[in-house]
Amino acid sequence: MRYLPHTPEEISEMLAVIGADSLDGLFTAVPAECRMTASWNLPRAKSEWQLNDHMRALAAAMGVDEGAQVLIGAGSYRHHIPEAVRALAGRSEFLTAYTPYQAEMAQGTLQSIFEYQTLTARLLGMDVVNASMYDGASALAEALLMGLRIAKRKKRVAVSRAIHPHYRATVRAYLQAAGVEIIELEVLADGRTDLGALGVGSAVAAVALQSPNFFGVIEDLQQAGAIIQGADALFVACFTEPLAFGMLKSPGACGADIVCGEGQSFGLTPSFGGPGLGMFGCREPFTRNLPGRLVGETRDREGRRGYVLTLATREQHIRREKATSNICSNQGICALTAAMYMASLGGTGIRQLARLNFDKSEYFKHLLLRAGASLVFSGPTFNEFVVRFPGDFATIRQRLLARNIVAGLDLGGLYPELGGAYLFCVTETTGKETLDAVAAEVQA
Repeated sequence: MRYLPHTPEEISEMLAVIGADSLDGLFTAVPAECRMTASWNLPRAKSEWQLNDHMRALAAAMGVDEGAQVLIGAGSYRHHIPEAVRALAGRSEFLTAYTPYQAEMAQGTLQSIFEYQTLTARLLGMDVVNASMYDGASALAEALLMGLRIAKRKKRVAVSRAIHPHYRATVRAYLQAAGVEIIELEVLADGRTDLGALGVGSAVAAVALQSPNFFGVIEDLQQAGAIIQGADALFVACFTEPLAFGMLKSPGACGADIVCGEGQSFGLTPSFGGPGLGMFGCREPFTRNLPGRLVGETRDREGRRGYVLTLATREQHIRREKATSNICSNQGICALTAAMYMASLGGTGIRQLARLNFDKSEYFKHLLLRAGASLVFSGPTFNEFVVRFPGDFATIRQRLLARNIVAGLDLGGLYPELGGAYLFCVTETTGKETLDAVAAEVQA
């Protein structure tokens, strides 16, 4: 969509309507000392084709291009996006600068969010799903805040160290200023979370686990849920790869009270880390403590089906500083794209794709083991796993990078005790030839 600027005549006409002499007059309410008076230090303007050439040159300077084979997941995954999803999500009816909610103006938008909620609730096994959050990290932080609201007098939460490090950093940013104590649960030799520190007297409001976790290990959510709820805490299950639930039992079926995570895998490209899609659901008794919004289906006076905002806990709408959350965007186009993706694949397609990811990952894992690598964690994994190599893999990794293959993530920067251990990810986008080439380099 091309940018169409206003003409000077249109700007003058609009200023006259509101009684302003100039564009600067719009900012008279801002103190002069807070306004920028110096000129912008910008390069000379470029023509459209010059700007396109400039952007292509910047893209060519990237170490990893679109043709690269990337064997890293770590919360951001490459999946094939059906062309039907790309085409529909890019239509001008949907791809707008702002997501409208007024029922009389946006029945299509409200229906699309309703469909997203329905599909996501089925995927996660939840009673209620909201109209999405910013991303998986903010969704986890909001889930723990929700747990604190439900628990009322408790001021302590527990978070597994196997949760994505960026998610845990976001949780600290949200909760520490509020005086909430954050307990980090250690990781066992199998890569699962050690829940031994939890007890009846632990006074924890909520406990958060990720499955598959950051190391790709599948947590035993059913057993974990029994331990957590036995300690009188809410069970928060988060995720970075929702595709796993096409093959694994849903968190809701395992007893989770709140489920949250990142939906980027469903029709959204990694895009250098954004935009993302925060999926968020809970059991029905906790609906009133849910952040964000709920869209519901109703009937008008003439019996026609319609869609409305059933629950809107935004501070602008009703409660101001007492609002349940300060989330101001439902990531509308991202939620709509995810709904299109889930509807396009259907339950059978998601199951088959999840199985393909699992099978490819297992194939590659065994290739590396035969080439001399060793598993760091013994637990079962989905499409990611962590290995160590007998020699200097950093040198091998550089050779592979020269072949446009990004082989693994060194975990030392995120987990100092795992320096020299590499996290690998395999999705349906990775060809067998690439996997064989990496194993051959390791064995050479």
